[in-house]
Amino acid sequence: MRAQRPYTVLQMLPALHAGGVERGTLEIARYLVQNKHHSLVMSSGGRLLSQLEAEGSTHFDWPVGKKSLTTLRLIPRLRRLLIEQRVDILHLRSRMPAWIGYLAWRGMDPQTRPKLVTTVHGPYSVNRYSAVMTKGERVIAVSETIRDYILLNYPKVDASRIRLIHRGVDPVEFPSDYRPPDSWLTEWRQAYPQLTDKIVLTLPARITRWKGQNDFIRLIARLKMAGLAVHGLMVGEVDPKKRSYKQELEAEICRLNLINDMDIIGHRSDLKEIMSVSNLVLSLAQTPEAFGRVVPEALSLGVAVVGYNHGGVGEVLRELFPSGLVPPKNIDALEKTVLHCLATPQTIAKNESFTLAHMQARTYSIYRELLES
Repeated sequence: MRAQRPYTVLQMLPALHAGGVERGTLEIARYLVQNKHHSLVMSSGGRLLSQLEAEGSTHFDWPVGKKSLTTLRLIPRLRRLLIEQRVDILHLRSRMPAWIGYLAWRGMDPQTRPKLVTTVHGPYSVNRYSAVMTKGERVIAVSETIRDYILLNYPKVDASRIRLIHRGVDPVEFPSDYRPPDSWLTEWRQAYPQLTDKIVLTLPARITRWKGQNDFIRLIARLKMAGLAVHGLMVGEVDPKKRSYKQELEAEICRLNLINDMDIIGHRSDLKEIMSVSNLVLSLAQTPEAFGRVVPEALSLGVAVVGYNHGGVGEVLRELFPSGLVPPKNIDALEKTVLHCLATPQTIAKNESFTLAHMQARTYSIYRELLES
């Protein structure tokens, strides 16, 4: 990529913890720096901050995600910063920061203010608060599901402003022949000796009710009743507000006599390694996900994925691994599909649509389109 001059891009989001919004922000930030542009990010920080700064971006530690009227006081301060930093593109990625960014932007001279881009990362509740995510001069939808959500729920949005850009996987980072380092394998086997000689099924998802952990428990119970030596892993962050749900899951595991057959192991930075040593990865969200990044990641590693056929997960599986599609919430079909995938060698199509390079290049092309129009 070559540009006539370096661009300055400011991305705004609540925080830099784990999640699709955060990862997408870092991926675009990295791409901008690598291509000699100025990458600015505004958030309240988080575990990914050190990586962001190590990769060359400048971070502004502002509480733009705080849902409080006091946050509105940041608007004039942000307007000054946009001018001082000579920001060319203001990219808004979450609702509360988007309101701060949009109101600051709206009060600037239309001839000299930055170009405005928003990314709709999920099917937010439909109301005036969420509508700010459709205010961009270009509105990025992360999947066909999200594009349809925008058009259905915000009919006043000009469809010509919407750009479909799927999230993407780096095939270099997630190669099909990937094998974890021996040191990792040794530590993993020592930490989880109960997985030895077991069929390992992994559900990578935050511990929250709509992500389908209950269906996963029911699946493991059925597979065990069918005589399979299975072990289920739930890998994902436990929100402090969701601890009671985690306790419910633990009680259900105990009730079904699965204490020796399941583990809830929390947030892990080595999810790639865990998926690579799994026999199967599951995606069981109860409502359509905007995209579901772990699905193409696991498939890129050569690990089959079984998931409910809706939302972005359905879009990915239909193209790369249709054998893994299951009607949503159908436990009978889920069990049957899992048994089939475990018993029969599976072929995963080459990923040419959901790549990181495509996502980065398409996002940059939107920036350039706006600045050169």
